[in-house]
Amino acid sequence: MKHFSMLWKLLALFIGVSLAMFILLNTAGVNLMQKKLLDRTKKELYEDATEYVSDYLLEYYRNNASYEQLMSQFQLLEDMTGARIWMVGNSGMIIMDSGKKGVGYVLTEEKPDFFDHHIRENVYLKELTSEPLLCVSVSVIHDYVNKGYLVMSVPMGQIEADGIYYVDFVNIVYLIFLPILLLVFLLIYYMTAVPVRRMAEAAKQFSRSNFKEPLNLSTTEEYKELGNTIQYMGDKLKNADDAQRKFVSNVSHDFRSPLTSIKGYIEAIKDGTIPAELQEKYLDIVIFETERLTKLTSNLLELNSFDDNGIILHKTEFDINQMIKQIALSFEGTFKKKKLVLNLVFSQKEQFVKADMDKIQQVLYNLIDNAVKFSNQESSIRITTEESGNKVMIAVKDNGIGIPKDSLNKVWERFYKTDTSRGKDKKGTGLGLSIVKEIITAHEENISVVSTEGVGTEFIFSLPQAE
Repeated sequence: MKHFSMLWKLLALFIGVSLAMFILLNTAGVNLMQKKLLDRTKKELYEDATEYVSDYLLEYYRNNASYEQLMSQFQLLEDMTGARIWMVGNSGMIIMDSGKKGVGYVLTEEKPDFFDHHIRENVYLKELTSEPLLCVSVSVIHDYVNKGYLVMSVPMGQIEADGIYYVDFVNIVYLIFLPILLLVFLLIYYMTAVPVRRMAEAAKQFSRSNFKEPLNLSTTEEYKELGNTIQYMGDKLKNADDAQRKFVSNVSHDFRSPLTSIKGYIEAIKDGTIPAELQEKYLDIVIFETERLTKLTSNLLELNSFDDNGIILHKTEFDINQMIKQIALSFEGTFKKKKLVLNLVFSQKEQFVKADMDKIQQVLYNLIDNAVKFSNQESSIRITTEESGNKVMIAVKDNGIGIPKDSLNKVWERFYKTDTSRGKDKKGTGLGLSIVKEIITAHEENISVVSTEGVGTEFIFSLPQAE
């Protein structure tokens, strides 16, 4: 019953509106129809009476036509119009009557003001008729002398009956139309309310992390578009839910490993398992793992600030070549340790760009750190800058282990590490390239990666050239 509550409400509304229309049709509709018929009858009777006076009665007075000829015309006109016709003299007495019963009856005795108006409604003449009449009178003027009046009358009840007849006909049509209207209504309900209910149910399932049911709608294009949007939202929520689970798993893993090492080494030092002469070595490992946790926490906080507020850029003009040189100096110890050769190739002695200096410095640091980490012993790293239109292209290339082809599009994901990376070096956080991607995207620039396993990897990104 819960699922059909909207249907029952709409059906109740349909029945209520249908009854209201039926009642309105048989009250106000009847009155309006009777008024329209009354106005039309008045107009037709007046036009017929005026025409008859000019065409027949005046001719009767001019040519002294016989009584029988005039009565024949009266009866013919009665058959054509359905109205009773009287010829009334100046005294108010009926001279001729198409019904033959009213001859000699004086209208003005009962209704002295009968001829004060051309049209009179609800005239009741108890000796001539049993019901009220609609009477229309036209003066008969011959040689500037009023010879009398032509009066045409129809029962008021006949007009009311005609009004009810027409409304009854409309009622029949209305009752025939109602089932058709109901079918149309049900079709509209099926095309609108049913898809909405399905979409609401789908949204409810999405809120419960149930993304298994596909939302396939067979309805209008507008509802299909809305359904596709909800389905897209569900897919995005599913991806976000998967990403959140993966995120929690990765954070747990990357925090648990160093914490386990720190706890294990400290306990070993405390209980004397590690001799005094080796304690300094393991304390250095504890310090290193602590610094890695600090870096991981800082990166997480930074990425979180990107998600919440976006990246706020403070753009200035600076020499990207000079920045690269300064960052390279900070890696001097690491280069010597792994016997790496650094090649700086600049197309211009000075190359000014317009960007956020601190953020680009972080990008270069992360890319160079990545290159050093995955370079083989006694290999080289190459950093280049060159102009391309109004852009400056910066590339960081190593001759290291490379990235598998199926992992190239995943390196920008948070916490993503290839199996080779995780096996060779577990010291990375898996967040460095995510931060790089976020910063370059915030600058509305592009970054790409080209890599071959066993040969090396090259990261290339663009920055706008300073004016």
